[in-house]
Amino acid sequence: MTKKWFRIGMLGIFIFSLALRFWGLERFNTLVFDEVYFAKFGNNYLTHTPFFNAHPPLSQYMIGIGIWIGSHIPFWHDTVNGLTGSMRSPWTYRWFNALTGSFIPLVVAAIAYQLSYRRSFALLAGLFTACDGIFLVESRYALSNIYIVIFGLLGHWFLLLALDNQNRRRSFWLVFAGIAFGASVGTKWNGLWFLSGAYLIWIVAWVIQGMYSFANSKLFFTSPSLQEAEFRSQNSGVRIQESEFRSQNSGVSTYSQPFSPSPLSESPLQNLTQLNIFQILFYLGIIPAFIYSIIWIPHLQLDKTYGFIAVHEQILKFHLHLGGNSSDVHPYCAAWYKWPLMTRPMAYYYQTAESITEALPVMGPPLPAGAGKVIYDVHAMGNPFLWWFGVAAMLFLAGMLIAKIAIYWVKEKRFLVSGTLSVDTWIALYLVINYAANLAPWVEVTRCVFIYHYMCAVIFVFLAIAWFVDQCLRSYYQQLRAVGVTITFIIIAAFIFWMPIYLGLPLSPNDYKLRMWFNSWI
Repeated sequence: MTKKWFRIGMLGIFIFSLALRFWGLERFNTLVFDEVYFAKFGNNYLTHTPFFNAHPPLSQYMIGIGIWIGSHIPFWHDTVNGLTGSMRSPWTYRWFNALTGSFIPLVVAAIAYQLSYRRSFALLAGLFTACDGIFLVESRYALSNIYIVIFGLLGHWFLLLALDNQNRRRSFWLVFAGIAFGASVGTKWNGLWFLSGAYLIWIVAWVIQGMYSFANSKLFFTSPSLQEAEFRSQNSGVRIQESEFRSQNSGVSTYSQPFSPSPLSESPLQNLTQLNIFQILFYLGIIPAFIYSIIWIPHLQLDKTYGFIAVHEQILKFHLHLGGNSSDVHPYCAAWYKWPLMTRPMAYYYQTAESITEALPVMGPPLPAGAGKVIYDVHAMGNPFLWWFGVAAMLFLAGMLIAKIAIYWVKEKRFLVSGTLSVDTWIALYLVINYAANLAPWVEVTRCVFIYHYMCAVIFVFLAIAWFVDQCLRSYYQQLRAVGVTITFIIIAAFIFWMPIYLGLPLSPNDYKLRMWFNSWI
């Protein structure tokens, strides 16, 4: 794929994302789901109204900035309400989220490209992210999860750019990585998992190098004949990898060409061990902590009830007392193990009407069951096939890593890993580690949690299925290329099919039921 067509493709994905997020943005002249908190909180900063916030304040600052800018734009004010505490158009407290969410597919594509330098992989990653439902829904309302994700992803992209540069340019990107990670945590505390993923992949890189260096150091204590045998074994391993790289042209392979100066055969992740512990602690420790701290200053100046330490104690107390993770606490509570298969999505908005021309109430319950002929439903639900295929791809990557390690151990007859990991092995390590880092911490959480808490982890699922499809499409075998095309078509078709419940478009009861495949989805 040429650079020109790659740029055209990315521009098309951005326009597609932008159009879907802004189309009918003011459709519901009310507060949808947690807009009852976040839109109000954003407006409170403009009206200087003190309030307690159960999360760090950055996303509410962003929503407040959007309200301020939107209120000075002389159009899109046909409908207004006073639910935020001031007379505002729904467009004013939603548009900034819509704009921000439109960039997420581009950032995901940038990460994919930086991991592999493959434009096809990057384009697929951006396309699949643009075809997800929960990211579309979260972007269209004044909610906070979009900001956790985009700042966390920017942190990873800046880290990869830093690894791809040296000296001052590396420090430049590392500073921005630290700022982005701090901003992610400054949105919600679970932004820490993005940062923990960066730490874990760095630790794994050092462990791999340490094991390989330790094994090689033993050569100094062996006889010359054994050293020569070891040298021949290593050269044989390199030749095997080169052969496996060439075989990629004739089929899907989990191996790539060994690292060389050519950017097409390397990944910035191989440079992780160039970062020492002092750089990590400063750029990805001190800087994020500093950014997180200063984010609180405007809020603490507005609400002087609690100081910096006390407000964190109150937030922790709030979350610890939210109750158990069961439907008795909230009908949409969904434990972490329900997220990957999307067994319990949630309705952010549900309203019925007699006809599509009937005005929806600003506040109030829907019509009695069976009375409404038109259903408006905004469902926080991912693209089912994107999520299911993505989980399968993530399991495939994890299995690939285990198989590669096991094969190498059997071959070498000792506990060792190869010192020349392929590009696709690095990608697999990166995706599996970051997926686990963003999902595993929720295993021990006992409070009520919801499917939107999975957004930070599922973004790596999108990258995993994009990698798999890219391998299929680049294969020599027609059957594998057909698999890649089929998966892509199904994901796009599924997005179109479920789009009405992402956008809250009017549906007949039959059309609504057609999209609710399982009772647990309702």
